[in-house]
Amino acid sequence: MKQIYALLTLLFTVTFVVSPALTSPFSGFREDQLPIPQIDPPVQPEGYAFAIWGLIYGWLVVSAVYGVIKRADSPEWDYARPPLIISLAVGTPWLAVANQSAIWATILIFIMAAAAIMAVLRAPRKHRWFFKVPVGIYAGWLTAASFVSLGSTAAGYGIGPAAQGWAYIGIVSALVVAIAVLQRAKSPAYGLTVIWALVAIIVANGMDNWTVSALAAAGVVILLGLITKMRASLAPS
Repeated sequence: MKQIYALLTLLFTVTFVVSPALTSPFSGFREDQLPIPQIDPPVQPEGYAFAIWGLIYGWLVVSAVYGVIKRADSPEWDYARPPLIISLAVGTPWLAVANQSAIWATILIFIMAAAAIMAVLRAPRKHRWFFKVPVGIYAGWLTAASFVSLGSTAAGYGIGPAAQGWAYIGIVSALVVAIAVLQRAKSPAYGLTVIWALVAIIVANGMDNWTVSALAAAGVVILLGLITKMRASLAPS
């Protein structure tokens, strides 16, 4: 069946989008989930930033529906669909898992992020607004969120430095991954989404924790520079 990847993408997009309605809300790991409770860890973005999930859910649905109707048997789309399917399938139970286990939630979100990044790297050049852009936003947010989860969980189990140290590690690690992906994928949507998360970290920490804010700000400047340079190189002469 030639349309199997398109149909599976639509199926798991639907399960992924519907899953929040079937489980308890998640706004960070609860105090009783970690030996050392992490209340507003410095690596975590300000709450407003999570509203981006509305955009992600909606655009992924549009992408999946368009893919079934217009690109059901496209070899270019099928090349990018398998890793996206894996990410969405793993992401479907993620909220339920996150409400039970910080460790497993962290493991799963890294799988989700890695698969989503692979999908962006494989994304078709044509019809980018229907695949590369929505998946780029999804992958960009997961890049940031995976290191937020890692920092919160590691600090919560007393591994390595405390929450402040893990904020530095998380921001630098997310930035390293984002730079590597951005240079290969040539996806401004991906880079801008990571910037969205970094700005929300600045808002969350402000001047009260200026070293974390300054590090996140440096990341914003670096990514904006790469996006500007990339767009200039891709512009027609």
